[in-house]
Amino acid sequence: MRTRSMSPADATAPPSSANRWRFVRRAAWPLYFLLLARWTYVNGLPYTEDLVFLWLIGALLAAAAHGGEGWRRALLVLRDWLPVMAVVWTYSLLRGYGAHTPWAPHLRPQLAFDTALGFGETWTVRLQHAFYSPGTAHWYDYAAVTVYMSHFFVVFVLLAVLWRRNHARFRHLLGCYLGLTYAGFVTYVLYPAVPPWMAAERGATPAVTRIVADVLAQAELPRAASVFEDGSRFANDVAAMPSLHAAYPMLIALFFWPTATRRTRVLLAAYPLAMACTLVYGGEHFIIDILVGWTYAVLIVRGVTRLVERRAARRTLRAVPPARDHRADRPVPT
Repeated sequence: MRTRSMSPADATAPPSSANRWRFVRRAAWPLYFLLLARWTYVNGLPYTEDLVFLWLIGALLAAAAHGGEGWRRALLVLRDWLPVMAVVWTYSLLRGYGAHTPWAPHLRPQLAFDTALGFGETWTVRLQHAFYSPGTAHWYDYAAVTVYMSHFFVVFVLLAVLWRRNHARFRHLLGCYLGLTYAGFVTYVLYPAVPPWMAAERGATPAVTRIVADVLAQAELPRAASVFEDGSRFANDVAAMPSLHAAYPMLIALFFWPTATRRTRVLLAAYPLAMACTLVYGGEHFIIDILVGWTYAVLIVRGVTRLVERRAARRTLRAVPPARDHRADRPVPT
């Protein structure tokens, strides 16, 4: 008969304590998903960075409990993630305040650039005229929704995976993410920019539909459509330049590319392109917003990687003992 091997916690604990710990291990994930489902039903999808981080912390705690890793592992989760969540929450709050700059949002440069690329018309208008049918969502519309919504969790899930598998890589990716995020915020304040859907509302272009919001409404998923609610203190409709929706997929591709397999590289290359097409087709960003977002990602990844490599080199030098001069050990001739 096969018997279940006992963990160190089970072997050293009294029977009643072992039973309670076993119950915690079994209930950790069901309780987590129950709470997440309840939250989503009442409040909508947790789409802001601070909320996503909070639920990721909960997932890491559930993983630690389920794996029998003990309370010390849980304390490590809180030590590493609560400060990060505070930083991201601060960004989210500042992003909302960034919508109220003393200067008007910009439109003409982006519109002129995209109109030139589109030979007299923006590609958003061209693509929606060719492929979108108001009131009828096609398969590619649902694909666009999936790609768009991935922005709100993919980076954070990757951070959580790296935290459990490779802490040095976790800190490296986190540095890239925070650097890119705050570089975007500074630009939002200095250069507030109008997205295509708002340009259409102002009469600068033909009619443009926010396809992701429209498809979610057609699918009768009002809670999912909460990502487009106005009036939130975190909302900033003129935070379009650069497109962080485009920048984060490029950041992921650049970060994982050197160690990725050929198959993984196909996915890494496809993700930024799919997001770019989604943003232009969906009316969320001009092409110039995407190109600037990609440029930011390249600069930030290169800059942070150089800092990480220099720190690693300095640690290596400190760890290597200085070379000994053997000439000093030679006897002095008399």
